[in-house]
Amino acid sequence: MRLALFQPDIPQNTGTILRLAACLGIAVDLIEPAGFVMTDKHLRRAGMDYLDHTEIARHRSWQAYIDQPTRQGRLILLTTRASIDYVDFRFAGDDTLMVGRESDGVPDDVRQFVDGAVRVPMVPGLRSLNVAVAAAMVLGEALRQTNQLPGAA
Repeated sequence: MRLALFQPDIPQNTGTILRLAACLGIAVDLIEPAGFVMTDKHLRRAGMDYLDHTEIARHRSWQAYIDQPTRQGRLILLTTRASIDYVDFRFAGDDTLMVGRESDGVPDDVRQFVDGAVRVPMVPGLRSLNVAVAAAMVLGEALRQTNQLPGAA
């Protein structure tokens, strides 16, 4: 299981997701360009000393990410535009869960490339959850389904 961040805009959210990944033993693909400098103090503040315990693969572009020869498994997009609730989706152990930019998600060419898309059901009329919160919810369910929770027997 992996997380992929597509051109993140907000360093605090990225730091939070990297800290989540460190604590759960999940590798992260960071698809650039990011909307901030990766050494940004807000990223460091949110990620704290957990960033040193996170496996991060940086990709200079979407094309570089999809062209990498070692990429495996399905790419599952977290999006408010999906028709399937994340709890109704069957995750696999080698899935990569991808979140888009906080400002506008992912472009259509990226959306067309993914193998699946899931959403977090919300109260009608509200726009979206914080990307780090959505990532944590869906990742938790995916790890539960695939028996990959840290410390699970």
